Amino acid sequence: MKIFNFAKKKVRNYVYAKMLNGNTPVFSSFGKDIYASDIVKACIRCKSNEISKLQPKHIRNVDEDKQEIVKSSINRLLKFSPNPLMTSKEFLEKITWLYESTFNCFIYPTYYLTDTSNGGKSKTFTGFYPLDPIASTFLEDEATGELFIEFTFRNSEKYTLPYKDIIHLRKDFSFNDLMGGNENGTRDDKGLLKILNVDNTLVEGLDKNVKAGLSINGMLKINTMLDEGKQAKEIQKFEEKLKTSNSGILPIDLKSDFIPINMTPTTINKDILSFLENRILNTLEVPLCIITGDYNDEQYQAYYEKTIEPFIQLLGQAFTRVLFTDREIDCGNEIIFYSQSLLFTNTKNKIAVADILGNRGALTDNQLLALFGYPPFEGGDIRHMSLNFINRDIADSYQMQKKGVEEKNG
Repeated sequence: MKIFNFAKKKVRNYVYAKMLNGNTPVFSSFGKDIYASDIVKACIRCKSNEISKLQPKHIRNVDEDKQEIVKSSINRLLKFSPNPLMTSKEFLEKITWLYESTFNCFIYPTYYLTDTSNGGKSKTFTGFYPLDPIASTFLEDEATGELFIEFTFRNSEKYTLPYKDIIHLRKDFSFNDLMGGNENGTRDDKGLLKILNVDNTLVEGLDKNVKAGLSINGMLKINTMLDEGKQAKEIQKFEEKLKTSNSGILPIDLKSDFIPINMTPTTINKDILSFLENRILNTLEVPLCIITGDYNDEQYQAYYEKTIEPFIQLLGQAFTRVLFTDREIDCGNEIIFYSQSLLFTNTKNKIAVADILGNRGALTDNQLLALFGYPPFEGGDIRHMSLNFINRDIADSYQMQKKGVEEKNG
């Protein structure tokens, strides 16, 4: 499938983009694969599962406290299928895995331009494609100073794209001027790799020790001088006795002795394993209770605020920066990734939220039904509000009027 369609290619003179640290801006995906670890995979899977529940929306801020959902190609794509190869859920999972495993996730939006009534140009988006290059090179147009990025893929094909058209998500954006990760623009796994190596060595050592204890039960001592051929026959004869013995007692003659070896498998201190696994989980910012699914509301809320919420903010800002012009952003256009976490909480919390937001007119009847998994009904897009509440700005005057009426009637 061709997603890089350049009908017109301009001849440009590219030079390496200038970096503040003086390094050459060529970055490749390199390093030992820590993502073969089942613990690391479990942590990333937890995060990708949570992110895949998000509902991205193209909204427009009309007033300070009012938003409207825009009928646009962006919403049409992000609602169900950002590209022909993925559903929205799979798309969000994919970009989360790329972000966590490479520390740099690139998303390429495809679009075509249409003329507007005021003589300008408008973008109609046709797809959003996560990219997984093996190398990324930043280039600069000598004539205009515009920044470009050259991607090299596993089939050795190269494509040069305007950097302003690329949605770039960077993790640990610190030491490098252009890329997330370490000073080389790659994932920084040194600390985690050390812990994983120690953990793996302990587990493998335990496995080998147990296997050795099960496979070596004793030695057969032959009391006479035998050549190699006769030794082999004697061993074969002994093994046949092992197979045919139903009582567990082996008859042997005076030529040989069986010397049993008692192998006691060595165990690993569970506190050491627990310490190592907690170090791994803390580095990946996923607590054990989230992985096992045995968490309470407070634990999930802490995980959400520390790990999930910052990534949601990054997604919204990165998509908004690339998909809209400065003027469109000034007019209130924005991409927001809404969390539907209330759909997955317990019934007690749902009732509490429905009681608070429903009585204040914050949710429509259909939104309240959706909260509990029920379908909408016709005429349910209205808001009801309890008469037990009053605007605080007029509370004093309301009470004074009520007092005056009571005194008059009294």
